[in-house]
Amino acid sequence: MASSTRSLIIAGVITGLVLVAISKPRTEQIATRSAAVPERIDIPALAIKAPLMKLGLTGAGDVELPPYEKPKVAGWYTGSAVPGDDGASVIIGHVDTKSAPAVFYRLRELRKGATVKVLRSDGKTASYQVDSVAQIPKDEFPARSVYTGDGLRLVTCGGDFDWKNHEYRDNIIVYASRVTARL
Repeated sequence: MASSTRSLIIAGVITGLVLVAISKPRTEQIATRSAAVPERIDIPALAIKAPLMKLGLTGAGDVELPPYEKPKVAGWYTGSAVPGDDGASVIIGHVDTKSAPAVFYRLRELRKGATVKVLRSDGKTASYQVDSVAQIPKDEFPARSVYTGDGLRLVTCGGDFDWKNHEYRDNIIVYASRVTARL
C-alpha cells in the first residue's frame, strides 16, 4: 500500500471517529437543521464567486471531494451545518488540477478580517469574517476544530507538492466567524 493511500485511510478513519464521537443524535440534527442549502460562495478579496455542490461521505467514511472535472465548483459537506445556522459549516474546494488552478487556488492569500459570503437557496446570505488561515500537515488534520464549534471552515490542499505521491503535503484551512445573526 502506498504511503499516500495509507495516510488518506488513516485520516479518513480519524475523521470518521471524531464525527461519530461529536455528532448529535440523528433526530436532533433533523429538528435543528435548516431546510435551505448553500448555493454559492463569494469571497470578494479573492474575486471568487463559485457555485456549491453537496458533498457527503464516501463508502470508506471519508468526506467526498468535488470532482476534478469541475475545478471551479466548491462543495458543502452535508454533515456540517448549513451556513447561517448554528454549528460548524465546512466547504471544500480544490487548489488546482493537473492542468489549471481550481476554485480555492488563492485561498492561502486570504487574511484576517476578510469577508466570506454564502448565498442560500432560501434567498438569504450568511456573512462571515475570517479569523485565521492555517497551513497544517495532512497527517495532523485538526478534525475536531474543523467539524465542531461554530462558524465557517474552508478547506483545500496546499504547501509543498509531493511529486512521488502526487499530492500536496498540507491542508489550508480558513476559520471564519458569522457576522450576521442566525438566519
